[in-house]
Amino acid sequence: MYGLYNKLLCTKESEVLITGECFCGKVSYQVDGRLRDARSCHCSRCRKAFSSQASAYALVESSEFSWLSGEELLTSYVGSHGFGLRFCSKCGSTLCGIFNGVIHGVTLGCVNGDPEIEIGMHIFVGSKAAWEVLPDGMTQYHEQGPNNA
Repeated sequence: MYGLYNKLLCTKESEVLITGECFCGKVSYQVDGRLRDARSCHCSRCRKAFSSQASAYALVESSEFSWLSGEELLTSYVGSHGFGLRFCSKCGSTLCGIFNGVIHGVTLGCVNGDPEIEIGMHIFVGSKAAWEVLPDGMTQYHEQGPNNA
């Protein structure tokens, strides 16, 4: 339903309006453009950050990203290399990634509807959880993907 609604809001056929929100619905955002380079990272840090076997993440142009509501409820964790995550302080949903304080990408689990993108690569599969079994036929990289994705 959101996918059709998003398409109706766009004025040009080439435009895509993507919205997302946290679990409690207090924080929401929109992306006035397309997501790109969707990936699933299986490193131990992403497993901990996303409380899952891997992350599901896509890059955005920071100029196309805007908060619709609840920005004051966001809290951040930033690591020593400038990469970090922003999440809702009420429900804990991880909404986006940041690099040096700028929005870098969004977590696909918080996107509403069909963002018209599929995960194209699985990175850091060399450090995936021992209990995770990846199906054959997926694009996999032992460490980082192309262009340090």
